[in-house]
Amino acid sequence: MSAPAQLESGQILDLRRALLAWYDAHRRDLPWRRTRDPYCIWVSEIMLQQTRVGAVLLHYRKFLQRFPTVQKLAAARESSVLGEWSGLGYYRRARHLHAAAKVIVRQGTGESPRTAEQWRELPGIGRYTAAAIASIAFDEAVAVVDGNVQRVLRRVLGTAPQNSAMWQAAEELLDRIRPGDFNQAMMELGATVCLPSDPRCAECPIRQFCRTQGRDAVKSGNSRQIKRAIAYSLTRRKGAVLLVQRNQDDRLMPGMWELPEVKSGNGDKRLFSLKHSITVTDFQVDVVARKSRARGKWVRVSRLNSLPLTGLARKILRRAEIIQ
Repeated sequence: MSAPAQLESGQILDLRRALLAWYDAHRRDLPWRRTRDPYCIWVSEIMLQQTRVGAVLLHYRKFLQRFPTVQKLAAARESSVLGEWSGLGYYRRARHLHAAAKVIVRQGTGESPRTAEQWRELPGIGRYTAAAIASIAFDEAVAVVDGNVQRVLRRVLGTAPQNSAMWQAAEELLDRIRPGDFNQAMMELGATVCLPSDPRCAECPIRQFCRTQGRDAVKSGNSRQIKRAIAYSLTRRKGAVLLVQRNQDDRLMPGMWELPEVKSGNGDKRLFSLKHSITVTDFQVDVVARKSRARGKWVRVSRLNSLPLTGLARKILRRAEIIQ
């Protein structure tokens, strides 16, 4: 393979050594890095999509305790899977994870795929996720490109390659002996040192190879957040809470449970307010005590933690100290 722009072959070898030495000394101690079990790595990679590491840490162990094997996950009801996923958001990921587990079990052996190409045949597995699992669990020499890796590559190379060229550059930099560790090192560097707005260049193990010294080759403007006010009613009686279930054909979070959405005002007593964000929308949420009963179903408090609640519903119920 040809060396990426601005880097010679010898520099690439030095970059690999420096990055791996830094990773060995400074990587975060995360539970999915203590295993080579492809199922556990797969679960972590799906959870980490568009979700902060801190939030994943709260759910990862609990999810694996409930579904310790791909067979257990495949045999579970979708509502149970969504219930354990509640709080992570982007519930399509959980549905795809569940569907893929069923595919693996139906194939007969129940063994996970070993190559990135095989992983990509499963529901919800794209190029990045397939490469991450195959390289970390099975040492397949395939590179990964996520947002963190893209930023590192842009700064090191001093260019902003298009998608195919970005993947090619990642493949050319990849350490063939320790591909899984190298991929994780690139992601770790982007997540902890090569930060978007305030890179810690003095701590960077590959600073000598970087063309931009922390400046992005191409600046991308942040999209403006939309602000919206909404209100939900919180109604309790005899150890139960009034909830509604989204239709199964809803585009967003189908089948999930939430509090009834109501129009604010109308003399309702406001219990408390909180903020909630989903992608580009920031919500100002008022939680009110409704005088007249809203539509919905009474659900016992003891069942709430087993239900697939929306993230906002879970946040409201925690704020009200109804669940933990």
